[in-house]
Amino acid sequence: MPEPLTAASPHQAITNAADQKKHSAAVTQQLEDEITRLERQLAKLRQQLYNTQHETEHKQNDIASAFSDFSTDDTTSASASHNNTTTSAGQPYTYASSGVDIDAGDALVQNIKPLVAATKRLGVPGKADEMIGGFGGVFDIGALGLKDPVLVSGTDGVGTKLFLAQSADNHRTIGIDLVAMSVNDIIVQGAEPLYFLDYFATSRLHVQQATDVVAGIAAGCKQSGCALIGGETAEMPGLYQPGEYDLAGFAVGAVERHALLPRMSGIQAGAVLVGLASSGLHSNGFSLVRKVISSQKVDMFSPPPFKSNHKRLVDELLTPTKLYITPLVPLLKASSKAAAQNEAPNDYGILGLAHITGGGLTENIPRVLPKDLQAVLDASSWQYQIPPVFPWLQSMNVAPSEMVRTFNCGIGMVMVVDNKHHAEQAIEQLQDAGQEASIIGSLQQWQNKDELQVKINNLDQLFPQRV
Repeated sequence: MPEPLTAASPHQAITNAADQKKHSAAVTQQLEDEITRLERQLAKLRQQLYNTQHETEHKQNDIASAFSDFSTDDTTSASASHNNTTTSAGQPYTYASSGVDIDAGDALVQNIKPLVAATKRLGVPGKADEMIGGFGGVFDIGALGLKDPVLVSGTDGVGTKLFLAQSADNHRTIGIDLVAMSVNDIIVQGAEPLYFLDYFATSRLHVQQATDVVAGIAAGCKQSGCALIGGETAEMPGLYQPGEYDLAGFAVGAVERHALLPRMSGIQAGAVLVGLASSGLHSNGFSLVRKVISSQKVDMFSPPPFKSNHKRLVDELLTPTKLYITPLVPLLKASSKAAAQNEAPNDYGILGLAHITGGGLTENIPRVLPKDLQAVLDASSWQYQIPPVFPWLQSMNVAPSEMVRTFNCGIGMVMVVDNKHHAEQAIEQLQDAGQEASIIGSLQQWQNKDELQVKINNLDQLFPQRV
């Protein structure tokens, strides 16, 4: 350990500017060394905490321990004095004394009001600073001018990715994940997201932590063009461990009836599959990620073992889920206009979309395919786009077949397009909007039912490591 920093004694007095500069540099270096040492120590402690949480999370808590204050002696004592309406200290019972802090909740609302106001859009009545605080969120769908609207709703959480955010004390982007998981689900039905609501549950409300989470939710809503019109914050002491919280999100969008996706009757053999690049793991498969980290004793607070812009592996893993709303909405609006004019099938030939979430490529693409068709993908077509976290994870003793049925493996959204010409036009529009995309396969008759409905060729181009 470095020597403690002390003031110079009289006989060590600095006599000239050169000595002073040299002394300052030495002190600065000593401080930087000490900060580095403390950061490493903190990282080790966080890793130990994470490992402990992972090892114990599947064990049932002793229910009796939650009621340890109500032991036999305490119960007998309470029975004898059940008319006593004060605490043992003589103070009246309050909601705060039970672990629920109403003042903290009020402080949170004041913190997030400007964040919520920034998400106001067409259809939200009233003033922006009045969007929350009522008993329900209000949205005027008539303001959109739709002729025959159909509402599409979705709900989701973030899963065990929350454990990483809480272990790393990084809550700034987990809200983006929450929004993305729902709005990406409803966009695949052709619906433009309109509004969003969130549910935040914790043991004890920490205002700054919750503010960071909601800031991420508001950012995700703003990027998606949907309004954050309400939410719920619940303090439940005893149900969650200290510092833990859980999230749920709810999104609603609208689409003209004639523009609903997928168009199953138009999806035929020969249709082209376009893959939209992902930003990383998104928000699925983190139970497997955490299993690998624990079993392989990976220090997730150390630098990533692959090329990354992050200083810690955990922050790379927390890269937020890609939002596909902005690049897709113009294509889908063109689809709606063409469909309304009975054109075939729309300006870009889009017949369906699949959001690649839990279940990976092999489980999600079939959700938008007729039962007699098989998707054939060429993994080499996106091998240079795949985020390096995937090959690294696979190299930690995960079979390639397990990778593609668990993770998005670099493709977060798949578009079914009627022909190659339309596919190339759609790709050009997506790339102009900043979204990387490429043709990754096509559809054919599913003749060999011993094969999966999604067949991936050249998988070794993505994952050369054998396990």
